[in-house]
Amino acid sequence: MRRREFIKAAVGSVASWPLATRAQEPGRTYRLGCLLPLPRTAPINVAFFDELRRRGFIEGQNLTVEYREYGLHLDRISEYAAELVQAKVDVIATAGTDEVIRAAHQATKAIPIVAMSDDMVRSGLVASMARPNGNITGVAILAARLDVKRQEILIEAVPGLRRMALLVDANTNTVNELDEQQNAARVHNIDLSIHRVAKGEEISAAIDAAKASGATALNVSASPLFFTHRQLILDRVAAMRLPAIYEWPETAEEGGFAAYGPRLDQLFLEVMVQQLVKLFRGIKVADIPIEQPTKFELVVNLKAATALGIAIPESFLVRADKVIE
Repeated sequence: MRRREFIKAAVGSVASWPLATRAQEPGRTYRLGCLLPLPRTAPINVAFFDELRRRGFIEGQNLTVEYREYGLHLDRISEYAAELVQAKVDVIATAGTDEVIRAAHQATKAIPIVAMSDDMVRSGLVASMARPNGNITGVAILAARLDVKRQEILIEAVPGLRRMALLVDANTNTVNELDEQQNAARVHNIDLSIHRVAKGEEISAAIDAAKASGATALNVSASPLFFTHRQLILDRVAAMRLPAIYEWPETAEEGGFAAYGPRLDQLFLEVMVQQLVKLFRGIKVADIPIEQPTKFELVVNLKAATALGIAIPESFLVRADKVIE
């Protein structure tokens, strides 16, 4: 669903709510702290605050926002989290790696945190999806589990593929996850080279190294770092003529070769906003289950494939949820 279609549907949904459920506490100003990777002016964040407004939380009227962008300042996440606590926000909204969520949790055990991360149970941030303990709830996107699936999809989409590369965020991917990728590649008789980066400045060189290794396709592993720098990646893989697959369907719609995963729009603009609203209205964290994606989309960009000179098999295209002509 495109952003404008989602927002149209959301407006209709909000309009149908009973007035009592939309009413805010008279005279109260709600304080929201945001620890997010992208600038506040990024389209996804603009839509996020638009959705809060539609649900009755209007900045300058009954909502105050403390915003910290950490995407280019990973070394300052603890400092930013502490600033949000000092600002005495009612709720902290954050998204990204376990390290970011943990920094927010170390800064406060009292203020509710709504987080979007990979798997908060596996990382030990919460004890239960159904009834989170402590002060953290949110959305588990199961990103790492889908990296292998995306690798398999890329193998199917690029006929004759024998060597491929994996772009890895050294801050997030574990040895076990990388071993799983290697094993899956061997099953298909594919040589897999792994290229690690720890910061945005290293991405272009890593993509160049992937091309130099002989790889003819690139799996961009799930990572907030790579999402923050996705335009750089899109431009570089195009220059290197490397078909690449991405975490979010929206990235294929922005020009990427292919993508497989849940929609960021749906999780961030719908699920997380709904959880924030519940917390503003006084519902306890323990009573707000951690949500998981229920739908995963395969989006293929034929325009990008044509530019790369790749003829995607028709048998593969018919399985796609969306094909961009």
